[in-house]
Amino acid sequence: MLAWSIEAAVQSKCFDRVIVSTDDTEIARVAEAYGAEVPFIRPAELSDDYTGTIPVVAHAAQWQNEHGAQCGQVCCIYATAPFVRFVDLLDGLEELTRTGADYAFTVTSYAFPIQRALRMTKEGRVQMFQPEHFHTRSQDLEETWHDAGQFYWGKAEAWLTLKPIFSAGAAPIFLPRYRVQDIDTQEDWERAEWLHKALTESKA
Repeated sequence: MLAWSIEAAVQSKCFDRVIVSTDDTEIARVAEAYGAEVPFIRPAELSDDYTGTIPVVAHAAQWQNEHGAQCGQVCCIYATAPFVRFVDLLDGLEELTRTGADYAFTVTSYAFPIQRALRMTKEGRVQMFQPEHFHTRSQDLEETWHDAGQFYWGKAEAWLTLKPIFSAGAAPIFLPRYRVQDIDTQEDWERAEWLHKALTESKA
């Protein structure tokens, strides 16, 4: 999966450096084999399961500022985004520049109205989050979107000052649902394999 993200970054030809931030030596070797740089090992305090994206990218941007040319724009590409494309990265950079936003990142629409979402109760029953929409037709509900989990373009200043990504300072890059699959579980992996197969066969 890591190779997909690195190759998309390299193919875009819009980066001065493609750097992988990791605390794992095996991941570092794979990253370098596919054309990325691993000029530092991420510190332990930024490598646990609770550290967010922003401080990790801020650390990388600060490292670059201290060891080379000053950053202007920085893009965080997730390693768990097997459908990221270099053209989308270029679109993201263009959107960031055109709008003057702090960030630009990929979003996709929910397949089902979230206003009619259900929760499971302690008693093993179901309950609507918003019961007032039980009788509302799906087509009358506001369309909603979620983070596609592929990449986040941002001004270096925004990363370094830890500005929140999900805010009025961010611009969306719209993706179709069939090209979005984050990988967190075995089910996610299997769905990604089926999507990849379908997309590959459609080009044949």
